[in-house]
Amino acid sequence: MRLQLPTLPDTMRVFERGWLSSNNVLFTADAPALVDSGYVTHAPQTLALVRHALGERPLARLVNTHLHSDHCGGNGALQAAYGCHTAIPAAESKKVAAWDEEALSFRATGQQCARFTFDALLAPGQRLELGGMAWDVLGAPGHDPHALFLFCAEEGILISGDALWENGFGVIFPELAGEPGFVEARATLDLIATLDARVVIPGHGRMFTDVPGALQRAYSRLDYLAADPKRNAENAVKVLVKFLLLERQRILLSALPGLLEAIPVVGSALRQMDIAAGIPDLYTPLANWAISSLLRAKAARIEGDFLVDA
Repeated sequence: MRLQLPTLPDTMRVFERGWLSSNNVLFTADAPALVDSGYVTHAPQTLALVRHALGERPLARLVNTHLHSDHCGGNGALQAAYGCHTAIPAAESKKVAAWDEEALSFRATGQQCARFTFDALLAPGQRLELGGMAWDVLGAPGHDPHALFLFCAEEGILISGDALWENGFGVIFPELAGEPGFVEARATLDLIATLDARVVIPGHGRMFTDVPGALQRAYSRLDYLAADPKRNAENAVKVLVKFLLLERQRILLSALPGLLEAIPVVGSALRQMDIAAGIPDLYTPLANWAISSLLRAKAARIEGDFLVDA
């Protein structure tokens, strides 16, 4: 039976992009606007999707729920093409203005992002008009301490970023750096539970309407991770290796330890994993563990000397 997608107003379109790039939400009415722009290697595709949808009309506005590379990697290309007014989370403004890749998440996660600028700042409590509808800006810490989501109460539509997916949420990265994240993620889920959302547009994966079911699964997942920090660290390593695979499609098996060693967040994760204890070469056994985990999950396969995306 064919899946029935949730209904959205005629002024909205969702481009479901997979896991390398975040989903994009396009508002076509009045001043056309896009929420989140995908990963940098997909920027030409993002631009093509927007151009096809808008035709000769320009993209006037760009909004980011948070500044992880898979949500803002297309910003630079869209700004170059359209000169679009860009709004980012207020807490990230100094980092973006200075283009501090150490303070931003790009270097820490071993990911790329083309430089971009901004014109406006977003903070919880603000209200935006997008597609002829009013959207409340709400804080969504947990996955990222400065993340936001957008809620249209009139239509019951939540643009949740990586705070809530149909089956989970994004990696709780602050915990890897020894900063609180689990408590914040729970508070964000609690906030979503108070909203009368009929449709959720997540940062990754399909739109969904079973919000109570998604919240139940997210709470269960959060309880599991918070019970043992090692679990969150292991999840982060698997996600980062999978992201490398999505970006490159294949990685030489012998090169993976070096790639992991070059990612600072992996070093943080190692401190919470048993694999770090008493092993001179930490990254080779870590790479072997990640490969085995991805193979078991059928998220990768081995072809000769290469780990290949699946």
